[in-house]
Amino acid sequence: MSEKHGNLSITSENIFPVIKKWLYSDHDIFFRELISNGCDAITKLKKLDLMGEYELPDDYKPKMDIIVNPEEKTLTFIDNGLGMTEEEVDEYINQIAFSGATDFLEKYKDKANEDQIIGHFGLGFYSAFMVADSVHIDTLSYQKGASAVHWECDGGTEFDMKDGIYDTVGTKITLFLNEDSLEFANEYRAREVIEKYCSFMPTEIYLTKANAEEEYETIDVEDKRDTDTVVEEIHEEAKYEEKENEDGKKEKVEVSPAKDKLKIVKRPVPLNDTNPLWAKHPNDCTEDEYKEFYRNVFNDFKEPLFWIHLNMDYPFNLKGILYFPKINTEYDSIEGTIKLYNNQVFVADNIKEVIPEYLMLLKGVIDCPDLPLNVSRSALQNDGFVKKIQEYISKKVADKLAGLCKTEKESYEKYWDDISPFIKFGCLKDEKFCDRMNDYILFKDIDDKYVTLPELLVKEEKEEATDEDGNKVEAEVVDDDKSDANDKSDDESKEPEDTRTVVYYVTDKEQQGQYIKMFKEQGLTAVILDHNIDTSFISQLEQRNETYKFARIDADVTDSLVEETDDKELEETTTALTEIFKKALSNDNLDVKVTKFKNKDVASMLTVSEESRRMQDMMKMYNMYGMDPNMFPSSSTLVLNANNELVEYILNNKDNENVDLFCQQLYDLASIANAPLAPEEMTKFIERSNKIMMLLAK
Repeated sequence: MSEKHGNLSITSENIFPVIKKWLYSDHDIFFRELISNGCDAITKLKKLDLMGEYELPDDYKPKMDIIVNPEEKTLTFIDNGLGMTEEEVDEYINQIAFSGATDFLEKYKDKANEDQIIGHFGLGFYSAFMVADSVHIDTLSYQKGASAVHWECDGGTEFDMKDGIYDTVGTKITLFLNEDSLEFANEYRAREVIEKYCSFMPTEIYLTKANAEEEYETIDVEDKRDTDTVVEEIHEEAKYEEKENEDGKKEKVEVSPAKDKLKIVKRPVPLNDTNPLWAKHPNDCTEDEYKEFYRNVFNDFKEPLFWIHLNMDYPFNLKGILYFPKINTEYDSIEGTIKLYNNQVFVADNIKEVIPEYLMLLKGVIDCPDLPLNVSRSALQNDGFVKKIQEYISKKVADKLAGLCKTEKESYEKYWDDISPFIKFGCLKDEKFCDRMNDYILFKDIDDKYVTLPELLVKEEKEEATDEDGNKVEAEVVDDDKSDANDKSDDESKEPEDTRTVVYYVTDKEQQGQYIKMFKEQGLTAVILDHNIDTSFISQLEQRNETYKFARIDADVTDSLVEETDDKELEETTTALTEIFKKALSNDNLDVKVTKFKNKDVASMLTVSEESRRMQDMMKMYNMYGMDPNMFPSSSTLVLNANNELVEYILNNKDNENVDLFCQQLYDLASIANAPLAPEEMTKFIERSNKIMMLLAK
């Protein structure tokens, strides 16, 4: 039998130690939380002024003052926001997890826009107890007739609240740091943390050291402000230099006129930029501003290639800038930084829930006030809304790249080598991104020209043939419906022919130079795919596009490289040469193919099936849990050129004592053009080369 027994009860005695120790993973984050609270208090006061419920003084300047005092081991946060009454202190401070921001938004939901209101959970204040033995609050509300309030607590469940003497509207929070946290009373450490979390908060933040000696600066009289404290008036006399005139005579020339200057107390400089570049409209930002922002935020003095300014108001509010740095290093060594902000408050770097993994190769900032953060503002709650944000960012990036390819092709080509690893990785990780980028992926061909996939396919499909007079003509398309019925019945017993367009590629221009030369001679083309991500990348493209396939330039011998031959004659030659080479190489499993290359200088080639090579490449990339790559030996074929003089010599002199030597040398030469020889094989190859040269010398 079920029975209701009232509400669950959580006492502050139980929850306070949890808050102090486990609420935030980084103890320095209390800076962000307390400054955020101060910014909220200022934002609320300004909104009340706009709504006519309060009138700000004419000289009002919203600001946060942070004061470090290493002698007294204290850290003080002062805001000139709306302050609190005794009732509000009791409500917002004494009740854990009661959010003043939420209460304010609910109260003025018909009049106030919630933008720039940062707090939501009512827990940020308690982060102070992670570093402080005791916390004091002095506050005075903006409300007429309000009395100042003093509140203090030593981190336990008891607190003391009484009338205070604070005489400025706003709030002062003083932290008496514990022995483990004295570093935060150091001016330079405090500056470091504030710049980390609060560089773009919407209210100016100033940092000072208590009892520090006054610092001074000199300004021109006309630059004086009403707030400047003048220490001394300075008159600088004009400066002259002796120079020769047109007549060659020396005379004194004024190089600096007389000036009146002022020595003033050094003006405080805010640590933050209250109007970051991403918050502006893209049309209001200059190229120099984008580059300067990049340098300042990421400390990277190499100019970015280009950038994308994100600016969306519906169906969610998101702004940001994504920079494309030079990333032409190997994929696994690339590191980017995407800084995530919520209402200009830093949340974290590279949060995978909202930033697509492949975008983390970039550098940038994203500010989204609508993000469903958890109570510590350090991570995202699981929310379908987050996925929509991720999809939007991915689409904007694809649109930008596609636009560049369409309208600024020359610039896009210049960027390509740097950004291609990012795009290929994105295609592997995101199918929608892959589909959007399909027609804007560039391939560099063996003539160092860039072509898109559609351009490449059109080029490949225009097969060329030669007529009786040697003129090139477009290959005739055979109509299968008109083929002989008997031929049709014979074809039914065969495997279906692969009709996909073949795109040939090169992985090493030097290693595969022989094949490239043959391709160029016949007017053929191939693309260069020499990045370690390319094996996975082309497999992805093939899966999503069934009309073409990729094959390495030495995966097989294309018909365009060989002459038409008498099949019977070639069959006899193949049988004879196969027997000779199997015996010479002591390999009964050797697969030999004989053809007639148009280029007679090529004696031999070694082809490796595309499927076999990809299996080997994948195993090397992922190391297949320590498995030996030789478990799946490559399926290779020795291709011999019947038009080559050396091959003809071997065929016609099979009983010669040097034939075995020549066969072994031809096989190794073919292997070298395919992949480097193993150390032992290379040693034998060199020894054999010396023997052959000695034969020629005799």
